Amino acid sequence: MRKWPASDSDEIPTPELVAAWAALDTVASERVPLWAAHWLARGHDGEALRTLAGLNEADPREVNDILRAALANCDVTVPDSPGAAAHVAFIAFARLLADDRVTERWVLDRVGEVVSDSCYADSVLDLPLGQILALDDEWGTDWGRPEQELAIEIQDACKDQLAMSHTSA
Repeated sequence: MRKWPASDSDEIPTPELVAAWAALDTVASERVPLWAAHWLARGHDGEALRTLAGLNEADPREVNDILRAALANCDVTVPDSPGAAAHVAFIAFARLLADDRVTERWVLDRVGEVVSDSCYADSVLDLPLGQILALDDEWGTDWGRPEQELAIEIQDACKDQLAMSHTSA
């Protein structure tokens, strides 16, 4: 995920979120060493995590080779299904919107990336945020609903996604 949450943000994704991106094969490898350094500063530790934090961002293969072990140092495993990975990512997106840190359009764009990266898996499309994918066709057109109405639908889907996380926790 290269646009997390915005290109000028200093937001550091959690190890759980990066694990979800790894499952979807959408990790921004060049940013992972910096994130690993932040995870170390937040109290996670382990040989693989320290190694990852010290890697040069120019070699994505090295980053990807050690990422799973570094995530294990954070007591995190990579989700074993697209639906589980998307659920983690969608919760993060919904929280960002609820905190007014991103726009509805940003959420819609990121959902589209996750759905695409999952090869349109039913387990992803069945999630509350997975169901907003079709709104992309309407956004910014003269034939679709007004953007404000689409934004409300995205807000509602985010609320449903967050409610789903509370019932499955």
